[in-house]
Amino acid sequence: MPAADQVRAHDGTALAHQRQGTGYPLVLLAGQANDHRWWDGVREDFHPAHSTITVDYRGTGGSGKPDEPYSTRGFAADVVAVLDELGVERADVYGTSMGGRVAQWLAALHPGRVRRLVLGCTSPGGPHATERDADVRRALAQPDPGAARQALVELMFTPSWPAEDPRTDQVLGDPDMPAHAKRRHLVASNEHDAWEVLPRITAPTLVLHGEQDRLTPPDNAPLLAERIPDARLHLLPDARHAYFLQRRPSATDLVRDFLAE
Repeated sequence: MPAADQVRAHDGTALAHQRQGTGYPLVLLAGQANDHRWWDGVREDFHPAHSTITVDYRGTGGSGKPDEPYSTRGFAADVVAVLDELGVERADVYGTSMGGRVAQWLAALHPGRVRRLVLGCTSPGGPHATERDADVRRALAQPDPGAARQALVELMFTPSWPAEDPRTDQVLGDPDMPAHAKRRHLVASNEHDAWEVLPRITAPTLVLHGEQDRLTPPDNAPLLAERIPDARLHLLPDARHAYFLQRRPSATDLVRDFLAE
């Protein structure tokens, strides 16, 4: 487990971050309401070619949990604060789910800080995005916590993934998040809209998506690839939202090959 350190964001909020491995820095950004544990068992695949940097979003993990509005753009600013603290001028960035939304702002607003960009199972947000269907929203909003959890597992993994696999829990949300932080994360992700700034991304970009993803429909992947100059698109068959875990060998190879170019 990587050691956690803290830096202060511009507003004084504590931001926990973890760095592990050696080599060129690679920032790994997790999904909504998750902390750095999202990347457990995957980040190691990038060592030692890269040193991996993870950040606990405000509201999660070891970071502060203020009860105030959060945004994907604000999370990107927090990532910049961490990079400044670590003395990292430029890094590769790999964001999945809401982390991909954060990564869009990071690459568009701070182009000099991002060498190569990978956007996984994510969306441009706003009116141009393809939203999940009503059945998915109802399944996740069930009052029975067990039923809602099972619905999320089925959205993350295909049936071939064993439910008892301990890695399942790491992508189902930070269990220690206070209720207000969960609500703030949900709003931040739902209100994301980076459509207008996507053409400003200059970093070579790879867009990855599971073909069976219903949590973030795969129709969003070509939207991103067409909107970001010279971006590449790769869809992974027989994969849902957590493709980076269930299809770990093939997905990791795609990312490593892209970053090594």
